Amino acid sequence: MSSTAAVGPGLIVVGVDGSEPALRAVGTAAVQARLLGCRLEVVHAFIWPELRGPAVPTPAWLPGAGLQASAERTVDEAVRRAQETAPGVAVSGAVVPGAPEPVLLRASVGAALVVVGDRGLGGFTGLLLGSVAVELASRARCPVVVVRGRSEPTGPVVLGVDGGALRATVADLALSWAAANGLTLRAVHAVPDGRPRDLGATGEQDRRWSSDPATVPEEFSAVEVRRRTRPAVEVERAVRSGDARRVLVRESEDASLVVVGSRGRGGFDGLLLGSVSHAALHHAACPVAVVPHLSGGLRPPLRPPDLGA
Repeated sequence: MSSTAAVGPGLIVVGVDGSEPALRAVGTAAVQARLLGCRLEVVHAFIWPELRGPAVPTPAWLPGAGLQASAERTVDEAVRRAQETAPGVAVSGAVVPGAPEPVLLRASVGAALVVVGDRGLGGFTGLLLGSVAVELASRARCPVVVVRGRSEPTGPVVLGVDGGALRATVADLALSWAAANGLTLRAVHAVPDGRPRDLGATGEQDRRWSSDPATVPEEFSAVEVRRRTRPAVEVERAVRSGDARRVLVRESEDASLVVVGSRGRGGFDGLLLGSVSHAALHHAACPVAVVPHLSGGLRPPLRPPDLGA
């Protein structure tokens, strides 16, 4: 076991704290690591060395006593869970001194994905309801997947489409996940007033993509362009009437994953630090993937081949 997390292209990092939600995140991360051909690094943030104050005395005769030993057992359990869930996956573990936010933010610098559970204890207390998830989703240097909702989600990958600055990167992530898992991609745009806005004919729901990119509405154009790198992925588009928060949560009920960018406009304005991302991260019935605005694009193997000029 190492004391610092290894990072690099082709690496998925999963944060653990010994809770069941964290172990569930380990299972998801292990499966995706195997499908994508990534290494998996299990990371536990060991905050005690940075705290000021007296240590809690532990009998020296007790086998495996001490906070460090407890942290190592947490990582060892998670590594075993990963190996059991995805036999053959390359997995290692690290106990990293520090608070959860800076530990995982540092790990995200060279990772392809960071995966966490929707709540936890110990090193990851208050995840989503506190500062950790906000920090990760806002400032991580790679996409962040929060494992929540149904225990075994099935269905398409749902992509929240709004034409924002991250649309190409978000589309790449959704297409890569769909391709690796053999799933359909459903690109969804919410229209608050219920009237399609420059999106073609009224009632354009779940229509298959046109073969002519020139006919694709602006909100969906990034998906149409980026799907050329994943031609085997079946793609649907849907224009839904209603509040964007409710649209995404409703779509999550029969989805395997919801994918959104950290900032957007139109139907998903204010994404991440606003109400839409808050709703998805707290109420989605499946895992949620967020592409932070600082990610600077995807890393292999999530990044598809360059499209060229």
